Amino acid sequence: MDKTFSRPKSMKDAQTHYCSGCGHGVVHRIICEVIDELGIREKVVGIAPVGCAVIAYDYWDFDVTEAAHGRVPAVATGIKRVSPETIVFGYQGDGDLAAIGTAEIIHAANRGENITIIFVNNAVYGMTGGQMAPTTMLKQKTSTTPFGRDQKRDGFPLKVCELLSILPGVSYAERVSVHAPQNILKAKKAIKKAFQNQINGVGFSIVEVLSQCPTYLGLSPRDSIKWVAGDMVKYYPLGVFKS
Repeated sequence: MDKTFSRPKSMKDAQTHYCSGCGHGVVHRIICEVIDELGIREKVVGIAPVGCAVIAYDYWDFDVTEAAHGRVPAVATGIKRVSPETIVFGYQGDGDLAAIGTAEIIHAANRGENITIIFVNNAVYGMTGGQMAPTTMLKQKTSTTPFGRDQKRDGFPLKVCELLSILPGVSYAERVSVHAPQNILKAKKAIKKAFQNQINGVGFSIVEVLSQCPTYLGLSPRDSIKWVAGDMVKYYPLGVFKS
């Protein structure tokens, strides 16, 4: 019998630390599949964030370095400038990118740095206890907004793709999701395009991935997927914002 599905070569055989139903593992695998298909494993350097994916290097079998909280774009910029032939990508969550790292991502994008950013948006802080994130939606309950996010008190959620797509340095911005098989296939296509853009020297690319966080949404894995499909996608519409 022919084997039709197996672990990507760029992914280590390791037990996950992510909660059941978390989308990070799916995104990790997509990235590994893309790297294998593009044949760039020996040329890739990933930048791991501070957050749930802080030990992403335990799962990726290629070069990965760490960055201080929010500084992934700065580290990616430095590596890419001193080693232009290297394919550099940053992996960030909504706290790392859209809170402490807002200035870093905006200026790296505006400079048109030839790097790839994978931004996982699960609308809540995962590693530190389920607090409100910059992407937490209005009326969404978290450990720091037990009655729901209020626009007068907390402001509006940040829409990262919409925000960055207006910058002249951004070449590609797309929002995808991993809540269903057909969406996972679209997410892989977008991530592959973002890497290909860098290979072609196109400039700054970002793929925002809507993901479920069952633990801090207070939902079962199945219900958290339904929440992404029914609630999150309404506020964060999927699609290409700039190409």
